[in-house]
Amino acid sequence: MTTASAAGAEATRAILSFDDLDGWAADDHGAALSVFLNTCGDLRDPDWQALCAVAKTYEQDAARAFFELFFRPVLVEDGKDALFTGYFEPELDGSRTQSDKYRYPIYKMPPEAREAGQWLSRRELLTTDVMKNRGLEIAWVDDPVELFFLQIQGSGRVRLPDGSALRVGYGGANGHPYRSIGVELVRRGALGAHEVSAQRIRSWVRKNPEAGTELLFHNPSYVFFREVSRVAPERGPLGAMNRSVTTMRSIAADPAYTPLGSPVWVEKDGKDPIRRLMIAQDTGSAIKGAQRADIFFGTGDDAGQAAGRLKDPGRMVVLLPIQRAYALLPDEF
Repeated sequence: MTTASAAGAEATRAILSFDDLDGWAADDHGAALSVFLNTCGDLRDPDWQALCAVAKTYEQDAARAFFELFFRPVLVEDGKDALFTGYFEPELDGSRTQSDKYRYPIYKMPPEAREAGQWLSRRELLTTDVMKNRGLEIAWVDDPVELFFLQIQGSGRVRLPDGSALRVGYGGANGHPYRSIGVELVRRGALGAHEVSAQRIRSWVRKNPEAGTELLFHNPSYVFFREVSRVAPERGPLGAMNRSVTTMRSIAADPAYTPLGSPVWVEKDGKDPIRRLMIAQDTGSAIKGAQRADIFFGTGDDAGQAAGRLKDPGRMVVLLPIQRAYALLPDEF
């Protein structure tokens, strides 16, 4: 049994009714159906393929009926509290050529890293010459902190000096586990647990350049990129399903518990509650657990600020095809 399937097997599952979903009737189910159709054609299991074919026959104003007729809400829990965070597509300033201003490279994945499983750490990659003079640079950017956060997000856009832009997507990683620099700042006493946000971390690193550089090395994980040219500028970045994700309708989830491509009812509590049907179309190295999700907020600084503030409790309920939902229940059900 794989680690993912073993983790998924430890969860408890309960079938709910749609009446149990807070705010279900008020949502725009047609918008969710459109996002579901973006990726359902890539699902290979026969039950999902059949549902995708049926979904294409439904008009948006009948979308609620489609979900209620062919799915059942399943609450999957693993004993951990629910946590919603946000992610976005960063925009960085950069160039295709190196200069004094643009001197921090966005790298392609070298072949030996792809073959190694676990390769060199972030510190080893950035403090040696192992990556230099190999033609692995996609572009150079002007800010190492923004480059670090680009790696956390996994995709982004680079604004070029001539006004054009290039898009980069996840191209692989060095195989080291992700370690949170926010948690490390709390451990050091530099920030309180309630103060941690992407904005506060950026500010701390920039105010403490030497210690900040060392802090970034605390995370040994390093992400490589690939240039993405086939996605229209008005569409979102590619998620784990290699399709564009949609602002406030796509989430990153743990595929050990939530099948990629499945609809997920999100009940995010906190300052600005969200009650919305979203689609699990992405994953993330820090997104682990049955009740853990990252909501996609869009592109640019405003989206980044909103995503960086989000750290809220709530509940997520996955919608599964009826037969699949009942097959997950214990035999004594």
